Amino acid sequence: MILSDKTISRMFEEKTLVIEPVTKEQIQPASVDIRLGNTFSVVDDTPSGIITLGSQINYKTITTDTYLILPGQFVLATTMEYFELPDDLTAFVEGRSSLGRMGLFIQNAGWVDPGFKGEITLELYNANRCAIELKSGRRVGQLVFAQMDDHAMNPYNGKYQGQTGATGSRVFMDTDK
Repeated sequence: MILSDKTISRMFEEKTLVIEPVTKEQIQPASVDIRLGNTFSVVDDTPSGIITLGSQINYKTITTDTYLILPGQFVLATTMEYFELPDDLTAFVEGRSSLGRMGLFIQNAGWVDPGFKGEITLELYNANRCAIELKSGRRVGQLVFAQMDDHAMNPYNGKYQGQTGATGSRVFMDTDK
């Protein structure tokens, strides 16, 4: 079941769902708008020019209120908001259509697990032939919340729990190498 604005607001009041900072204007009929934070990371070049799944990836990270994403560039960014989801609620990350129509693709894995705590790292790609100026605090997407039929037996407690800032891939920590 997708949560309504009424249910989302009630959960904020009860503190069973935490999003900070958040304003009433961010609460939409069936979602909560998310805003761009001020941390951006790009993959640091490797001497071989190859990224492997088994090795830690180095990133160049900057903190700024304005970021110019170049044509064809991929960058990690973070949300302005910090989230704490209960263990019976999940969320879908959706980019804004208005930004997609400019050629800015906003993703994350598309999914926030029940029990997740932290800022959400967004994967941004500029498919346009022009650079796009990004501003911290601007709406970039929304979270759509879905109530689960029961509490998760194993709420999220993975390698991105508690992340803040534009957090790079930690795939090298996977146990299925």
